[in-house]
Amino acid sequence: MTTFKIKPDLKFITSHPAYFIAFGFGSGLIPWAPGTFGTLAAYPCYWLLRLAGIDGLWLALLCLPLFLLGVYVSEKTDRALGVHDHGGANFDEVVAMLLILSVTPANWLAWIIAFAAFRLFDIAKPWPIRWIDERVHGGLGVMLDDIAAAIPCMLLMWGLGYFHIV
Repeated sequence: MTTFKIKPDLKFITSHPAYFIAFGFGSGLIPWAPGTFGTLAAYPCYWLLRLAGIDGLWLALLCLPLFLLGVYVSEKTDRALGVHDHGGANFDEVVAMLLILSVTPANWLAWIIAFAAFRLFDIAKPWPIRWIDERVHGGLGVMLDDIAAAIPCMLLMWGLGYFHIV
């Protein structure tokens, strides 16, 4: 059983902006399936960004500074909690899903397929995702395995869109 220096709760995540971001704007406090809720938290972010005119290539480019932010907030949160990659710290899922949505056709069926494909790759962690998860540590490791899981999903979504399947 993991012992935390600090119990991650609402008081903890609101005590520093990095913790609030790392916990997917609060979605990581949901006690079951926090990775799934982090993935879901990407959708309102995506819709707001689309309303602001940020999608496609611009959204993909925005994911680079978000990735770097994620490395920082993940590292800071891990140190505060005394654990590597706490399940509730799900900003890595948010960023990875935003990256996937940058190439996903804008319709409900495509969004559902993108969600399911990402959860499958993120949970199953086939090679090289598992290799990255086991060998890359710190905030970089937290973020990188989810980006690695996003890549096959992006290829799938691009292909489904290209061939007008979704």
